[in-house]
Amino acid sequence: MHLYGGALQVCFLTEGLAAHGVTSLLACSPGSAVGDEARRRGVAVAPLVMKGDADVGLVWRLRQLIRQWRPDVLHLHSRRGCDVWGTWAGRLAGVPVVLSRRVDNPEPAWWAQRKYRWPNRVVTISQGIRQVLLSEGVPAEQVICVPSAVDTQAYQPDPRAAAALRAEFALPDDALVIGMAAQFIERKGHRTLLQALPQVIAQHPSVRVLLFGQGPLLEPLRQQVAADALLRQHVSLPGFRADLMRWLPGLDVLAHPASMEGLGVALLQAAACGVPIVAGRAGGIPEIVVPGVTGELITPGDVPALAGHLQRLLHSAELRHRYGQAGRERVLTQFSIPAMVAGNLAVYRALVAS
Repeated sequence: MHLYGGALQVCFLTEGLAAHGVTSLLACSPGSAVGDEARRRGVAVAPLVMKGDADVGLVWRLRQLIRQWRPDVLHLHSRRGCDVWGTWAGRLAGVPVVLSRRVDNPEPAWWAQRKYRWPNRVVTISQGIRQVLLSEGVPAEQVICVPSAVDTQAYQPDPRAAAALRAEFALPDDALVIGMAAQFIERKGHRTLLQALPQVIAQHPSVRVLLFGQGPLLEPLRQQVAADALLRQHVSLPGFRADLMRWLPGLDVLAHPASMEGLGVALLQAAACGVPIVAGRAGGIPEIVVPGVTGELITPGDVPALAGHLQRLLHSAELRHRYGQAGRERVLTQFSIPAMVAGNLAVYRALVAS
């Protein structure tokens, strides 16, 4: 079973809370992958039908579940109607409500000010997302940042990974490898990377590029690469891989020139593996990628800057190693599972005590 994004964070959180003596009940759609994984981790699961934003009946169904289980705090993670109707269910049942927000796309200020006034607290996974809410007029005291976490045991440096990566994807033994792991959608910046590659290849003919992921742009970009002789020689699109923890440590650089990003779990995973990063200055990315320390940042869409930073990193093994070590240390201190669990638990305790 392979979970990503918010679903994986929920499993980290509920399992971690148990280590603090806190009992959790996860309410989720019947037959969902997150429910199966939570059960495997020893977390109690209750099936709850969630039909989306128009599902007013969710208020009644969730309120019935609250009456049955009588929790001290209701923490809402899903946006499938839970962010609004779940909040109302909690307030009507007299239970403090925490709402997680994981994306940085803006909402109309009039809507944000109404929507976020009802949860007792809004937890954002990055300071970037928090600033979006503050800019829309949500009161600062209501919004708390608790960064997402990465499993630093599953994602860690591995000196054997470089050879294994090159063998798995049929790359030359001496290839320098740039990777990108992201959904194939416009805001992730795949096109920016492809535009920068001719300049990079001109200085580093041995470079190879692996684009991991799936999404609506996968086939169009696959066709673009196939139609260009230079890109065709240097770029591979392996699609979605559930075993990225095996391959990320073998990369020389991770590129992520996104124009919008709540935080970027793939960046956390790469940093945990000791891989330097060149990414877009967007959303929560600067909280992971510190220029001159763990990697480099570009203005989204700045092709020459992306090419220049990639060239510089590919030119210096010492610089890649230094950035990679600093990235791993940053993840261990700021983005670990225990830190994420402790941050959310502090929010719960403060609400219960108030």
